[in-house]
Amino acid sequence: MTLKLVAPEKVGLSPQRLQRLMDVLQGETDKKRLPGAVAVVARHGQVALFDSVGQRNPATGAAMTHDAHFRIYSMTKPIVSVAAMMLMEEGKLLLNDPVAKFLPEFAAQQVATLVDGTVQLQPLGRAATLHDLLRHTAGMTYEFLGSTPVQRQYTQLRIGSRERSLAEFTQQLAGLPLVFEPGTAFEYSRATDVLGRVIEVIAGQTLQAFLSDRIFEPLGMHHTAFSVAEQHHELIAEPFARDPDGGVQMRVIDVRADAVLASGGGGLTSTAMDYARFLQFMLNRGELFGVRLLGPRTVDFMTTDHLGEIPVFSAGSRSLLPAGHGFGLGFAVRKHLGVAPVPGSVGTYFWGGLAGTTFFVDPTLDLFGILMLQAPNQREYYRMLFRDLVYAALLD
Repeated sequence: MTLKLVAPEKVGLSPQRLQRLMDVLQGETDKKRLPGAVAVVARHGQVALFDSVGQRNPATGAAMTHDAHFRIYSMTKPIVSVAAMMLMEEGKLLLNDPVAKFLPEFAAQQVATLVDGTVQLQPLGRAATLHDLLRHTAGMTYEFLGSTPVQRQYTQLRIGSRERSLAEFTQQLAGLPLVFEPGTAFEYSRATDVLGRVIEVIAGQTLQAFLSDRIFEPLGMHHTAFSVAEQHHELIAEPFARDPDGGVQMRVIDVRADAVLASGGGGLTSTAMDYARFLQFMLNRGELFGVRLLGPRTVDFMTTDHLGEIPVFSAGSRSLLPAGHGFGLGFAVRKHLGVAPVPGSVGTYFWGGLAGTTFFVDPTLDLFGILMLQAPNQREYYRMLFRDLVYAALLD
């Protein structure tokens, strides 16, 4: 079954204002600031907007199409988080289980502390848990968020290499010190990659196989995978070769062949409609077209704030978590109607990917939106622009 396309006014959206959204995106492609994009807006279980603008591949001039395949990077995290919660519902893990229960290499972790200007390693007050992995409070980091001594070690080890297996990755990461005590701060990190390895150990199969068997096939997400099949290579959306704003253009991952590493934090490719199926499943609180993968209360639990008074560790993470937001289990979650610089109801949850893809889900308004594009350096601008224009189209 597919999500039904309906006239926008049937679900409380203005057709003229949705057209304005597409006109604005078209203007961005006309200015050569955006290669191309696919947009989806859905409400009350029906799709009010599914459209594309610009080019799928600026090098060849191929037009953007609805079925384009995008590198979704960190939009992988919510899917892997759902996989972990499915295992929780099966009684195979508890969120307060130590990571080391499943990955013994994490049993001897230490935290890096600055003492009199020098870095010293201290034993942990408490071990990182699976809950910490899901909400990014496990003491890990990303090497590109800063240049602390620990982050420099990540870089030196090429911890982001896609040429090592998940098992090899966790062995190497476990040997590096933490940047803070688990549970004491939020720092966006490689924790979801570690969670992917935990899933492999518990399930006794590769992360690729688990996601395919347990999520993608049941939900009909037939074009979501860690690489794009050869017959669909021409459908891969590409960024500009040079950053249109004059910055250093980020190199995107090659998704034409399987990497050794199945990155649970950022390795998937998908299409706009595949991801729409996943978001409708979330908005339905764990079910799509009669297929239930999670209980409704588990979805509610995932999409509420899990940080409370826990502070944000670094400026890099702060920019990812806007004012007025907390973080749940795989998603940023809005806590206030105001405060943030973009509209949204309390309880709206969202995330995005490094190459520019983004989504938000507003359960209060029974609404979600997806913007798929490959413009790494402009991602924050288009994420906010898209949100503004979608909310402007609501008429009730």
